[in-house]
Amino acid sequence: MSIILIGMPSCGKSTLGVLLAKKLGYRFVDSDLLIQESEGMLLHEIIEKRGAEGFLQIEDRINSQIEEQNAIIATGGSVVYCRGAMEHLKTLGKVVYLKIPFEEMERRLGDFAHRGVIMRHGNKLSQMYEERAPLYERYADVTVDVFRASLADSLQRICEAMKDE
Repeated sequence: MSIILIGMPSCGKSTLGVLLAKKLGYRFVDSDLLIQESEGMLLHEIIEKRGAEGFLQIEDRINSQIEEQNAIIATGGSVVYCRGAMEHLKTLGKVVYLKIPFEEMERRLGDFAHRGVIMRHGNKLSQMYEERAPLYERYADVTVDVFRASLADSLQRICEAMKDE
């Protein structure tokens, strides 16, 4: 069984994913890196070249092709817009939503122009947060609040939540 990490940009999916993989002896997969390797471009370059919808098509395809077992899979924050990918990922294991409040996401992101964050045309960061939060909740098997938690505490929270599953 794999553990799939979803959540807002900058919530710690990749950082916690690597640490969790080491702790559990699992493989670590970062779907954003798979997208970049597939396209030969950085995320923000793909968005600039193909637009938000084009990027989401790529994200859906790449995440739908992941077949890792006993892996920690860190997804991009926009994967919840990709129904096919999310349905596929749920067949691989448990989906864990790493939850942080809007203000913390905004603080951590800073200038996100080069992060590869999908924003619907004209939307503000707060609108993106409000749009995505219910999608994360819908797809999550487990929600773990990682706000104001150290990396060690966050790992502990994830492991405890997974024991209950």
